[in-house]
Amino acid sequence: MDYVRSGDRYGAGMLTGEEKFVRRGHVRLWTERFGHPDHPTVLLIMGTSTQGIGWPDELVEALVDSGRQVIRFDHRDTGRSDSVDFTAHPYALADLAADAAGVLDGHGVTAAHVVGTSLGAAIGQWLALHQASRVRTLTAMASSPMGNNPGPAWARAMAGQPPAADELPPPTAWFLGHLMDAAKAPRATARQRVDADVRTWRVLNGSVLPFDEPAARRFVEHCHQRADNLAAAANHDLAGRRWDRDRRAALSGITAATLVLHGSDDPLFPPAHGEAVAAQIPTARLEIVPGMGHHPFFSPGLTERIAGSIIRHTS
Repeated sequence: MDYVRSGDRYGAGMLTGEEKFVRRGHVRLWTERFGHPDHPTVLLIMGTSTQGIGWPDELVEALVDSGRQVIRFDHRDTGRSDSVDFTAHPYALADLAADAAGVLDGHGVTAAHVVGTSLGAAIGQWLALHQASRVRTLTAMASSPMGNNPGPAWARAMAGQPPAADELPPPTAWFLGHLMDAAKAPRATARQRVDADVRTWRVLNGSVLPFDEPAARRFVEHCHQRADNLAAAANHDLAGRRWDRDRRAALSGITAATLVLHGSDDPLFPPAHGEAVAAQIPTARLEIVPGMGHHPFFSPGLTERIAGSIIRHTS
């Protein structure tokens, strides 16, 4: 476990943390810890292909000020964590969950309040079901049931067909159109790559609430600068397409108190996905946030609201 400098952030605040590399198997993971180690721990787990600094300093600071220790980290294949040769060493959701548990081990934490968004929420579901002793509470944000395979619904939507009666809804037409446009967008220069990623965050913000484009651009630029291998993040999509038996286990086995936070304007997972998570977990409480998209942290005011919900849930 290697300690490194603190302050690897894109914001201009005074928040300082302890950075540390934690090894889990053959993968070295970048982590950052804030707050007093004797305080209850909140483990923040980011979404697909997104670095741990996607959890904004303002959220971390609010949690620390409320008496919590906070840990965020880069998934494998993102940021400053190790990249993996997916062909030689394929991995699945269970491996990403084991990474998260390894981060807790590396900081000497037995159990934490687990807060995940999107893919991170699926990881949180996996931990709460298969390693229940590690999860004090679960907050699942912008999530779908971890066993839901969205592929067929996506394929029908792309073909202009309605979803099947037993399927959760596909992404919005706006989001699917963006994917088609993004596939053709030039990425030859650094500026083009930044512009393309900012457009994606714009769509994920949803169409209702304001989008802070300068903040999103600063975030994207910093992510590009600090990433050891930007292209490796695409491996998360490959991992997400693996549907092992452990992923299809019934969420009714989760006993941790669960808060399901979902935006009413989520273009990737429409609200029915969050409703399905809450319906399948006996201990769950659903909170629909008006106007929120899939990623809330570039919409002014939502970071404070999300922090308040997490603080109340973990009290």
